[in-house]
Amino acid sequence: MTKISIFHDEPCELGEGPGFDPLTNTVWWFDILAGRLFEKPLAGGEARMHSLGQMASALAVVDKERQLVLAETGLFVRDRSTGHTMMHQPIEADNPATRSNDARVHPAGAFWVSTMGKKAEPGAGAIYWYREGELRKLYGNISIANSICFAPDGRAAYFADLALNIVWRVNTDPETGLPNGEPNEFLKNTGSGGFDGSVVDADGNLWNASWGGSRIDVFAPSGNRIRTIELPIPQPTCPAFIGTDSASLIVTSAYAAMDEASRLAYPDAGKTFRIEIAGKGRLDPQVRI
Repeated sequence: MTKISIFHDEPCELGEGPGFDPLTNTVWWFDILAGRLFEKPLAGGEARMHSLGQMASALAVVDKERQLVLAETGLFVRDRSTGHTMMHQPIEADNPATRSNDARVHPAGAFWVSTMGKKAEPGAGAIYWYREGELRKLYGNISIANSICFAPDGRAAYFADLALNIVWRVNTDPETGLPNGEPNEFLKNTGSGGFDGSVVDADGNLWNASWGGSRIDVFAPSGNRIRTIELPIPQPTCPAFIGTDSASLIVTSAYAAMDEASRLAYPDAGKTFRIEIAGKGRLDPQVRI
């Protein structure tokens, strides 16, 4: 039996962007709509909540002292000890209709980040590549970008549009993290629920949170589903491997768009979960700023 426990019991309206910093043994995640960042020591202790003053959705480790936070106006360097943030790279900062969404670091140290309409307007979002001060727009006309993740060797990237319920795969340059060729359909409409956040393990399997599907699905590089983990909440949003051995999974969730009856039926909606897994995951690399 897979062991599932509550890692943090404070519900998030839209929990997202979980990750792990092996330099400090700390787990983080966001409540996007509330502009809150949570950090919790993996060894135990209380979680700390940081108010960011704007919507934010993802984070990458720079070094032991600094983090790169993806927020609604761009990328910010955050000092871990003081919480001070400084604008590093504007992204759609002049467009008040959009905000940040899914993101992940490629093995080459490049940060793939995405935007979307604050009201999920069709085609309002995009996916960008950032590394060492350079920003490039990769894909536009995306409604709800999700599932950004990468093969362990850096030769492939995955991304989804939740509105279309499709995951694409594209070849990438392992030295830069830039796409090489056109994306191809990898997954499409695999049952109830939509493709939300994903992460890839050391064997190249993609672990996806099924929004509305109450589960984590694991897909082999061939696209075949090889494992399903049922969850006690309807809207899991994103998984991430945690621990120096990467043998656990943290999963964020949301209570957004749930009515009162649904909230009563699923009292753990919005909480953050930990899953003990058999096998080795894979930790994200540090971002190169």
